[in-house]
Amino acid sequence: MCERYVLPDQISAEREFLPGTAWWRFAPKFNVSATQYVPAIRLHAGASEGVMLRWGLIPSWFEGEPMGAPRTIVAGDRLLSSKVYRAAWLNGQRCILPVAGFYAWQLTPDKYRQPFFVRLTDRTVFGLAAVWDRWVGEDDDVIESCSVITVPANELLTALGSGGEQAMPAILRRRDYQRWLEGTPVAAASALQSYQSKWMHAHPVSPRINASDVDDPALIRIAS
Repeated sequence: MCERYVLPDQISAEREFLPGTAWWRFAPKFNVSATQYVPAIRLHAGASEGVMLRWGLIPSWFEGEPMGAPRTIVAGDRLLSSKVYRAAWLNGQRCILPVAGFYAWQLTPDKYRQPFFVRLTDRTVFGLAAVWDRWVGEDDDVIESCSVITVPANELLTALGSGGEQAMPAILRRRDYQRWLEGTPVAAASALQSYQSKWMHAHPVSPRINASDVDDPALIRIAS
């Protein structure tokens, strides 16, 4: 799936996505986890903008304080049927999360979850398809948040999963960026595809990644 991921530097992200307006401010991060604020590209008044969104979607209609496990991911085939995501999906509230890679875990025969760092072989920065929403609390607190969309796992991610990983984040091809942000729901849905394994690489990393308060470049190095 996509429990943790890696942020590129802001300059590289802007070079890849060319936001019309860059409201965001961020630095490289090697252990992004749920409820943290992450950079995202979305449309506003017909132009792209770079903003910061909370990772873990809160639907606009939710009443009270958000509780329970953060909604960090949603299967692409549930966007239309889910009460949580349907309105945002139909309203075109789609965004792209810039990433440099993400982590996946393999359950070994010894019942140990070995983490792997997964990246693309030909792109140092790429985009994950996501959907966002805007929630206003009782005290007029405003939180704009997002969920990563998942698709069926490819051969690489299936091999890493115990018994076969079932899902992977939806990695967008460059030629699909505009269609994802500007297209109709039907057109955007056609961009949700499993990325080909031949263009991806995975290597084992240290279990230090399991601690959400650890964040340094050594996390993505090959485990010795």
